[in-house]
Amino acid sequence: MTNLDNLAKIFEPKLLQEIQQFGIWQNFNEGDIIIDYGKYIRMMPIVLKGTIKVYRLDELGNEILLYYLSSSESCSMAYSCCVEAKKSEVKAIAEDDVELIAIPHVKLDEWLCVYPSWKNYIMRSFNERFIELLKSIESIAFHKLDERLISYLKEKQRLSGSSVIKASHYLIADELSTSRVVISRLLKQLENDKKIILYRNEIKLMGTFG
Repeated sequence: MTNLDNLAKIFEPKLLQEIQQFGIWQNFNEGDIIIDYGKYIRMMPIVLKGTIKVYRLDELGNEILLYYLSSSESCSMAYSCCVEAKKSEVKAIAEDDVELIAIPHVKLDEWLCVYPSWKNYIMRSFNERFIELLKSIESIAFHKLDERLISYLKEKQRLSGSSVIKASHYLIADELSTSRVVISRLLKQLENDKKIILYRNEIKLMGTFG
């Protein structure tokens, strides 16, 4: 089973052939920067394997985690920057080892006029990212930090398919825009409640979690 099998469920065969013909396969290691702030984006990535996390800077220069991208998903902001020839306002980092196919910007609008499945894919991507952004805003504005932490760990579990979350307290604090001390205290409370087990840079979610 190839990495394009999931895309074959989304796009018609002729479009899939063009994706294979014009797309550029790229591989990134965990922690690699795929898209960076202030850089022009000439290609739109479609994730084939692994997970990408997308950040944006707030007015104070702090990074805020916007959303994750996993298999068959793409970054709507990258699409927008490609089409409008704008510099990137986001940074995309490989959460783990990532394989993707990069679609050249010259094909993005062309395929909209030719392939209905491509138009549907782009519109669905914008809608999904918009919903995720609304959830992020709602979480920051209305949810308590302990609730946000639990949601964060659940999302990590969903994306990785594993009950063992590989993340340091510092990384979690950074992605939730709080301090490491606060995160460590909340994680310790979850451990005392027998919902998780803490290891060095790893968190095991128990059956009672959430």
